[in-house]
Amino acid sequence: MDLFTPVVEPEKFHKNFASVLVSFRETERRLLEEWANGFVDRDGKFVKEFQTTFNSSFWEIYLYALFKEYKLSVNWSYPTPDFHLSSTNCEFIVEAVTANSAHGKPNEWDKTFSREELEKLRRFKELNTEAIVRLSNAIIAKVRKYNETYKRLAHVAGKPFILAIAPFEQPHFNFQHDRPIRALLFDHYVDEDAYLDNPEAFPDGPPSVNLEYVTKENGAEIPLGLFKDDSLSEVSAVMFSCLATWGKLSAMSNNPATNTIVDSLWATPPRGAPEKRSCSPSEHGEKILDGLQIYHNPFASKPLPPEVFRAPRVVQHYVNHKTGEWQYEGHTQALLFRQVHARPKTK
Repeated sequence: MDLFTPVVEPEKFHKNFASVLVSFRETERRLLEEWANGFVDRDGKFVKEFQTTFNSSFWEIYLYALFKEYKLSVNWSYPTPDFHLSSTNCEFIVEAVTANSAHGKPNEWDKTFSREELEKLRRFKELNTEAIVRLSNAIIAKVRKYNETYKRLAHVAGKPFILAIAPFEQPHFNFQHDRPIRALLFDHYVDEDAYLDNPEAFPDGPPSVNLEYVTKENGAEIPLGLFKDDSLSEVSAVMFSCLATWGKLSAMSNNPATNTIVDSLWATPPRGAPEKRSCSPSEHGEKILDGLQIYHNPFASKPLPPEVFRAPRVVQHYVNHKTGEWQYEGHTQALLFRQVHARPKTK
């Protein structure tokens, strides 16, 4: 599949697509084409959508590359949902979805890096609240689609149904890590602002709080804890990453045409304490699985076996709904944040 030969006029290019056509991104483009090798364009529209809308198509390519890394078998026989997959012991369905910006709000690519914008990044409540709202909209819409259409399909019925969601809802969405999605699914909000305002009061790190809901700008309340009862029992799990972006290609490709520094934050053993790193891509050592998080629904009618996505540095989240206790897997070495700074080399 030729992703980068234009099939639409340049004025119709998505801003992100136009930005990666520059000559010094060739190594990164080749890596994306490796990810996409074998991907089947079932409706003949994928390349056009990639060039004009970008993020949702990029997310599907990333997921496909991820599934290849896990050696999962993909059945392309059906037009929907997005992925019909088989592991050694489980057959399941994955539907991809992105959380996008609200009408009238800045797009994720509308970064100004102004003093005011950067000052806002010193606190996280506003960013996390916006992410929660948009993630909620995306998930609820896909659950509705499942109940209205997908569950009636013979190849879907009786199989675990997984939503794979990526956030592209605002500038600097990559700062959110797991704060909004954990709050949305389990009403488990890590209040970093409280810690930053008074670190002495929290010697063990930011406190976790139950918010019950967040409030939209119009006053509407968005309930939290979607996985705390059986109201979404049709959803077996949620796959999530806020780091499946072009920056992953930059971090993984060792591009010889750029001078690249990767700033990152990694969890470290034994308890997952965060460690800042700033280094070259080869020293950084990022893999395609890094940044992946799996949230299992304890009330799922068709649970997803944890071993399907078990791998080093992949975080899986379980909640014992009887005790409320969190159970983690893979969190002590996970990639938490990554920002790539790449400049083309001068001749």
